[in-house]
Amino acid sequence: MQGEIDYAGKDLLSQALLSEDGTVPPPRIVADLSGVTFMDSSSINVFITAHQRVSNAQGWLRIAGAQESVARLLHLVGLDQIIDCHPTVEQALNT
Repeated sequence: MQGEIDYAGKDLLSQALLSEDGTVPPPRIVADLSGVTFMDSSSINVFITAHQRVSNAQGWLRIAGAQESVARLLHLVGLDQIIDCHPTVEQALNT
């Protein structure tokens, strides 16, 4: 993802993380947020839903490369306590 993920952009995030028919996506997902400069609460809801679906399928969702402003939001809402966050995609894949 690149740029801002707000209410208008949450659909793109949702398409990337969730299937349209509600079936479980691939069980191992790394969301590379290194190009994301802003996120709002609508994106948090997408991450929580994706995390629940993947976890129910015995998989995992990890976040990688969050810039400082995005990492701060993830921390403030406690999402970093639910979804593992890593500095790089490589670290997220190899953990």
